[in-house]
Amino acid sequence: MAILPIRRAGDPVLREKARRVRTIDKSIHKLIEDMWETMYDAPGVGLAAPQIGISLRVVVIDAHDPAYEPLALVNPEIIKRSGERLLDEGCLSVPGFRGQITRSVKVLAKGIDPATGKEVRIRAEDDLMAEALEHEIDHVNGILYIDYLPSPDALVPVDDAPEIGG
Repeated sequence: MAILPIRRAGDPVLREKARRVRTIDKSIHKLIEDMWETMYDAPGVGLAAPQIGISLRVVVIDAHDPAYEPLALVNPEIIKRSGERLLDEGCLSVPGFRGQITRSVKVLAKGIDPATGKEVRIRAEDDLMAEALEHEIDHVNGILYIDYLPSPDALVPVDDAPEIGG
């Protein structure tokens, strides 16, 4: 396993729509192991493959909530969302800043569990997992949370605070 450098806003890979994974092989499992190590070292709650320079639709999330196991998803998508809530969000790719954005209250996502190769669905409501699912799936679609801000002036500097989103 390896801790990899996290790409920062301005890096073109963060703006690409990541490619679908066609086969879950040893290289994907190694990528996921490296993503876990990188995310925990950062520290973060989630990480998407584009954040380490790999344009593939792979995400890892650990909401640090007993209701959810740490989660790796291949080819994740949001199926359904509802409601709105205002959140103070950060990102490992935009270190040192946070901003208030609107996220969904309820999120239903699907993806492939790389351990089993089977499709899984994850429901989350009004919690960090719902936020992280939207945040990380945005990353594989080339979207950063700062895109939801009304202006760059809405970014607020923070001192040594761990980033919530990946």
